[in-house]
Formats: sequence, C-alpha cells, structure tokens
Amino acid sequence: MKSPAYKSSALNNRLVAPRFLAALQIAKKSRNTGFTLIEIMVVVIILGILGTLVVPKIMGRPDEARVVAAKQDISSIMQALNLYRLDNSRYPSTEQGLQALVTRPTQEPVPSNYKEGGYLSKLPTDPWGSAYQFLSPGLKGEVDVMSLGADRKPGGEGVNTDIGSWTL
Repeated sequence: MKSPAYKSSALNNRLVAPRFLAALQIAKKSRNTGFTLIEIMVVVIILGILGTLVVPKIMGRPDEARVVAAKQDISSIMQALNLYRLDNSRYPSTEQGLQALVTRPTQEPVPSNYKEGGYLSKLPTDPWGSAYQFLSPGLKGEVDVMSLGADRKPGGEGVNTDIGSWTL
C-alpha cells in the first residue's frame, strides 16, 4: 500500500509540472524577442544613409534664415520710412540716418510733423550683428536700406551678398 506522503508528492508533481513548463515556454519566448545583429546593422546603415542625405540640407538653413530675416527687417524699416515720408513730406537725410525713425531728429531738416513715439521702437541690427546702412537719396532708389551680408563688406556672393531694399 502506498503511503499518504507519496500521494501528496504525486499531487504536487501534477501541480508543479504545468507551472514549470509554462515558465520554460516564457523563457523560450523571451529569447526569441530580441533583435539579431543583422537587423541592428541594417537599421544603422539606413540611418547612416538618411543622415548623409539630410544633414547637408539642414546645415545650409541657418544662412538662408539669416538672409530671410535681413529681408524682413529691411521691409519693416522701409515701411517705417514710408510712414515718415507721409507725415513729413520727405525721407530723413543720410546724416539723420535710420535713428530718425526712433527719435525725433534735431539737425536740419527737422521734421515738421514727427509722430509721437517715433516710427520704430528700436533699430534692428542685421542677423550678422551689424547696423543696417542707409542712404538718402539712394543709389538704387529714393532711399536705400541695406545689409552688407555675412562678410560685412560691399559686394560678395552667396551669404556675403549685399541685401538691400532694391532686392525686395
């Protein structure tokens, strides 16, 4: 006759065996869920190819953004100059400069109908940190407002090109 201890151990084997098998199956599944070395290498190669195509296009954007910002600033200055002219029947002189848009000029010709608070709250600097140039009368229009570009010298090509009110 079999002892009661044998019965309880047989009962435990029936309960433990399914749990053990389930744990083994989970362990096998977890080993199969990782990436192989080849899969990782394919992803790295694809990212490398994308990087070589995209990075050069993004790297040129800051220079383009500076040119666009300079054109926007010049456009705003030209609008303020046109308002100044509407109020005072003339543009500020070269000697008065663009500062005449911020504070009332004291040198001749003194504006007769200067707008309270000025025409600009402050003068912007170009994206390369230089002051905008102003000529009245201008060489290419009634007035010229310009940035000398990245090289801060007249002329140039690419980002060094002068950006002026005549290019808007």
